[in-house]
Amino acid sequence: MAGIPVPSTAPGMPIARPGARAWTVLAILCFVYVLNFLDRQLLSILAKPIQDELGVSDGQLGLLGGLYFAMFYCILAIPVGWLADRTNRVKVLAFSCGLWSAATAACGMAANYPQLAAARMAVGVGEAGGVPPSYAIISDYFPSGTRGTALSLFNLGPPIGQALGVAFGASIAAAYSWRLAFAWVGVIGVATALIVWFFVREPRRGGLDVKPGEARLPEAEPVAVPVKPGFWPTCRMFFTHPVLLRVALACAATQFITYATMNFTVLFLMREKGMDLGDVAVWYALLVLVGVSAGMLASGRLIDRLVPRGKAAYAYVPAVGLALAVPLFIGFIWAPGWPLALAFLLLPMGLNYFYLSPAVTLVQEEVRPDQRVLSGALLLLVMNLVGLGLGPTYLGFASDLFRPAYPDSSLQMAFYTLVPFYGVAIGLFLWLAKALKQQHEEAAP
Repeated sequence: MAGIPVPSTAPGMPIARPGARAWTVLAILCFVYVLNFLDRQLLSILAKPIQDELGVSDGQLGLLGGLYFAMFYCILAIPVGWLADRTNRVKVLAFSCGLWSAATAACGMAANYPQLAAARMAVGVGEAGGVPPSYAIISDYFPSGTRGTALSLFNLGPPIGQALGVAFGASIAAAYSWRLAFAWVGVIGVATALIVWFFVREPRRGGLDVKPGEARLPEAEPVAVPVKPGFWPTCRMFFTHPVLLRVALACAATQFITYATMNFTVLFLMREKGMDLGDVAVWYALLVLVGVSAGMLASGRLIDRLVPRGKAAYAYVPAVGLALAVPLFIGFIWAPGWPLALAFLLLPMGLNYFYLSPAVTLVQEEVRPDQRVLSGALLLLVMNLVGLGLGPTYLGFASDLFRPAYPDSSLQMAFYTLVPFYGVAIGLFLWLAKALKQQHEEAAP
């Protein structure tokens, strides 16, 4: 479907207004992302009943949600991204969704820690093909100037997924068992994979990336790409590109905080703040949904408005968000009870996610259309190896380390050690801003 030309973010460059098909595809892909994150976070949401039944420690939980999962999720995303850039991205996404959903159902059948670890690794294998193809598909349905908003809407998947996981998982666990929650989520995911396979059309790579005066090709016309991108040349390009490397490192430092927090907040609130599963299913679910969703939407809208004035906004928006979050995050850790802790956590829950939409949009804009999936996978590789792989693992072992001296507040002490990482993340985003300014100066006539 051809778009209607409207003013672009760059003078003289017309863009297409997204049609109904684009918004329908975005809604389907967002729901897939909801399931992706719901499956990923269900373990942390149900940590307390799993600990009670299987007898796992905080450190073992950290490995399940961190290193064990990330080893497969991050590393396999690279060959999967390369494959998707050369083949049908929609089919890769559908197959991956079916695989991680089946593995999620298998988590509910685990009789011991090794079986649960194996099932979580299988979830990581499937999820490796989830997000990078989606980024590229959306970028070929939405033109430049609307991608920030589109990708921020797509990135509502994590807060919606986590909120549904909290509400659904905690409610099922409280009424029946934690095993049934895993089983139901897996079945829903397999059905969704079939919808993607049969109802989402593969868009033409770069069909909306045109120069002034060129004819725009149909929005979702699948055609062959004449030149296939090389795997190693794309990897070298990514890691030697000053902007791409710096945005990956800045996001990695941020995700160290967000994934560590996300994987242990429910356990922290229940074990040390006096919350029960019923309260978690309502109040924490609402906080995640409202807080993170607001952060995703606000950051996406901000960059669509501010980037035309200067690309450094891609870095300044997340840096300011993180700086504002620090004192409130400390208040969340300190608060003596769960109601006050949730009040302190509401704003940081959104501000901590000001980085994601700007980072994803920046990477998609910086690379060629036929390098978007692999470049998105490389971004996630760096982000998740550090953030997802090390963040929860670090916090779990830190809690175990503090337990002899602080038996009733070991997680609280571990959470305090995350505060210096805010400074690291802010510094890296300012470093990115410097590279973006230099890039602008070099491109100026």
